[in-house]
Amino acid sequence: QVQLVESGGGLVQPGGSLRLSCAASGFSFSRYNMRWYRQAPGKERELVARITNLGGTTNYADSVKGRFTISRDNAKATVYLQMNSLKPGDTAVYYCNALHVYRYDYDYWGQGTQVTVSS
Repeated sequence: QVQLVESGGGLVQPGGSLRLSCAASGFSFSRYNMRWYRQAPGKERELVARITNLGGTTNYADSVKGRFTISRDNAKATVYLQMNSLKPGDTAVYYCNALHVYRYDYDYWGQGTQVTVSS
């Protein structure tokens, strides 16, 4: 059974940090590129960061570049999103996504974790 389970969300003050984790099971994690998306109320889902299957390449949305870092540990089948210098505009539900390196129909999503940045 394929599962992606996000954790680490919560309430944080502006300028603070959070580290999201996404634990994968039920599929060959190292054959999947991983992505973090977010969706704020009333807005479309937005790609925040992505990392290739072996971790060699990362990309970020302009809005988070220099503040967020995506990483992965294939031995633990887990992807992370370190979020620093958080702003109220970062408030959203954050979702983990796994996309096979060439079988694009193998596309899995987690349930999401809420991140709220507020004083």
